[in-house]
Amino acid sequence: MDEQGSAAVGGFRGQVTLDGPSGTGKSSVARDVAARLGAAYLDTGAMYRAATVAVLDAGVDLTDTDAVTRAVASADIQVGTAADAELVRVDGVDVAARIRGAEVTRTVSPVSAVPAVRRMLVDRQRALVAEADAVVVEGRDIGTVVLPAATLKVYLTAAPEARAQRRADQLGVTDPTKIAEIAADLRRRDEYDSSRADSPLRPAVDAVVVDSTGLDRDAVVERVLDLARTAVGAA
Repeated sequence: MDEQGSAAVGGFRGQVTLDGPSGTGKSSVARDVAARLGAAYLDTGAMYRAATVAVLDAGVDLTDTDAVTRAVASADIQVGTAADAELVRVDGVDVAARIRGAEVTRTVSPVSAVPAVRRMLVDRQRALVAEADAVVVEGRDIGTVVLPAATLKVYLTAAPEARAQRRADQLGVTDPTKIAEIAADLRRRDEYDSSRADSPLRPAVDAVVVDSTGLDRDAVVERVLDLARTAVGAA
């Protein structure tokens, strides 16, 4: 993009929500879009994963929703809003690497399904968003629950096989059997997140659905940037 185009994009003011299931490339796309827009960036999934670390470290029974809620409420959870650096801390400890591990990945869905936990973290997410003139927020219920009046809502999806391959590439997995296991895990999480009673995974009624199955990251980023320009012009 030429300098004039970059300047136009950099003048964006508003909120872009990027929702969708795991493995669609939300995080990388959202970071790139935020950087191009000169906007803040918030990964709400990292916040739920950090909350899961707090629950695991507290050693509470995952079926005890009151205990889970207390563990999250008592933890000092910090999630940064810079697109070029990941900051995730729980009680002062850097957990940016840990939250992507298998233990947290297995546990995050039941923790994030607890209504009281969701309400607590949604309040924190809205407070962080309120501090920014321009922000890109990614997650699963941003356009439907967290920021229903956002400037632009995008729902990013992709075929399960493509999502599994992308996740495998991120993890350095090449074994076809393990890739199939990743695909099965993604389907299970989709089902869990889509069927939960509180804030289920689904596109907002006014969201633009972008299927990234046949697109590389740069193409998806350009698509979202075009939508952001159009949304600001319409506003």
